[in-house]
Amino acid sequence: MVSMNKLTLKAIASHFKVSVSTVSKAINDSHEISEDLKVRIQKFAKQNHYKPNRVALNLLNRNTKTIGVVIPNILNYFFVQVLYGIEQMADKRGYSIITCSTNESIEKEAKILDFLCSGAVDGVIISTVAGETQLSDHMEHFRELLQKQIPLVMFDRVTERIECDKVVVDDFEAGYKATKHFLATGCKNLAIVNPIPNSPIGNVRIEGFKKALQESGLVFDKGKVVSIGPEDDMELILPLSLDFEKVDGILVFDEITTVKVMDILQSKGCSIPTDISIIGFTNGELSKYVTPSVTMISQHGRHIGESSANKLIDRIEAKDRVDDFQTKIIKTSLVVRESTLPLEHHKC
Repeated sequence: MVSMNKLTLKAIASHFKVSVSTVSKAINDSHEISEDLKVRIQKFAKQNHYKPNRVALNLLNRNTKTIGVVIPNILNYFFVQVLYGIEQMADKRGYSIITCSTNESIEKEAKILDFLCSGAVDGVIISTVAGETQLSDHMEHFRELLQKQIPLVMFDRVTERIECDKVVVDDFEAGYKATKHFLATGCKNLAIVNPIPNSPIGNVRIEGFKKALQESGLVFDKGKVVSIGPEDDMELILPLSLDFEKVDGILVFDEITTVKVMDILQSKGCSIPTDISIIGFTNGELSKYVTPSVTMISQHGRHIGESSANKLIDRIEAKDRVDDFQTKIIKTSLVVRESTLPLEHHKC
């Protein structure tokens, strides 16, 4: 057995008087070298406890087999579902992932993209923090990725200013579908709580909400759309913004905020769904086990993650034309539970 502190590809190559590239191919069981030499190199490496230096192999092979995933909020169950789908598909296709959370900060997103541009990953999947009005000062970070030919897939929070593959939820349909369910149960005085006021997807959901109201001859009241920022005190803002006695249904744009809204309503003596019905977004574990259980719009996060990872890896492995970018639209589902009235119930 050879005495070495840490056996390297170069040391193995020197022992067999072959190139480093030949040793790398032998270690990776390539058919490009003779079977006899391959077996001898593999046996030598095993006997001497060779551990591959991933950084060196990445430089040699010009790939990392790693995907960068950038999400706005690690506490949001929707993004947890997406991450799970990405990880499952990446693992299936032989890739690892680096997960980064921007915590809804444009500055942090820029720093993360700078890091990922350095060659740390083969491709990037991102749900961007920046709204359309903020992207003008933020575009260079995305352009640098594309200039370096690092494939990019955007999901959920996307922008038309960047030409790349996208996987999006049909948020207009989601807002429309939730509102139609409220109306079918007799709720007519509807409000919205929007914890993502800077994201364009919130506006798209509101457009679906407005369309459903218009079809029923009801007037949209923008005063009943309550925007909640990350630093805002919802327990203070919500009662000041909405007259609970004049509202019979509230649509909330994420799961954690939905549960908080329910807690505030119940602390004020409101009965759910008798007084006020609630529909939230993202069908996670919280919504199933609170009392009452919550009717939710399921965005099928795992499917979005799988689709995003598949598309990105196809780009990395050049299975798609470089200029043939696609946008995949994922339909939502309404999961009816106890926080909305039964369909046969109609208020006076």
